[in-house]
Amino acid sequence: MRPFAYHRPSTVAEALEATGTSTDVMYLGGGTNLIDLMRLGVVSPGTLVDVTRAAPATVEETPGGGLRVGAGVRNGDLAAHPLVRRGYPMLAEAVLAGASGQLRNMATVGGNLLQRTRCAYFQDVSKPCNKRSPGTGCPARAGDHRNLAILGHSDSCVATHPSDMAVALAALGAQVHVEGPGGAHVVPMPGLHRLPGDEPDRDTVLAPGELITAVELPPPRPGGRSRFRKARDRASFSFAVVSVAAVLEVDGGVVRDCRIALGAVAHVPWRAEAAETALRGAPATEEEFGRAADAELAAARPLPLNRFKVALARNLLVRVLADLAEAR
Repeated sequence: MRPFAYHRPSTVAEALEATGTSTDVMYLGGGTNLIDLMRLGVVSPGTLVDVTRAAPATVEETPGGGLRVGAGVRNGDLAAHPLVRRGYPMLAEAVLAGASGQLRNMATVGGNLLQRTRCAYFQDVSKPCNKRSPGTGCPARAGDHRNLAILGHSDSCVATHPSDMAVALAALGAQVHVEGPGGAHVVPMPGLHRLPGDEPDRDTVLAPGELITAVELPPPRPGGRSRFRKARDRASFSFAVVSVAAVLEVDGGVVRDCRIALGAVAHVPWRAEAAETALRGAPATEEEFGRAADAELAAARPLPLNRFKVALARNLLVRVLADLAEAR
């Protein structure tokens, strides 16, 4: 264990003061990802600022009919909250699909959004990795990339974002409230996470010292049905191979509106905008769902060992949309 300083502020203001703009300081929530990375030697912060007492931990209705979820809310509490289960069942499904009950009872909403990739090369400090050590290379491209990206990746990185919750939030069009040395601002979902480009070490658009304080959900759309579905290698405690979060509104057999996001296919929760465009105004049939999936996945650039993800993503998306259409 490498020595580090530890602070446990009681307010967001105190947390920001303790952090400043130093790049050697990290926020600590439930620690279900950060502590693992510290043990592996992937990160070695000089200072930890424990925000479990500072970050808001409430779920409240907003004046417009949405929800404001504090960044300190535990994932287990989020999935069990009656307002979430009633108005945003897809979000509850996504949270319950992640990790184990013990981890969900520790992990926080803010920490879930900021968790790092589970790429084996990133987690193994004996291997080069552009995300961990910029400029050293991406051995995953020629190595074990079965579970890595098929969309939006670059020569520098093919890692995927691991969060199930973030996929649901991207489909819902959530907004992330952030406070930092420069003041408070709001970041849309998608938009918080970055594609790798030539800076794969930067996971998000957050500046040094910025802290997620809450996630705001828009009001549920009348008539909209939603679902989260995850394909994985085993039935529980396993990261997604591909996941789909979808909200579908059908009127008279025609898709009035839809919002779709894919998980485990890119460095970010992938909003399927091409599929959404293809579906709006189209008949709510499996044939049209397949065409929309093909339109989205036309941009896929799979590597040799993860080509199967293209067909898997297509089939999973079509099945989710068909189930939603049949449920009406």
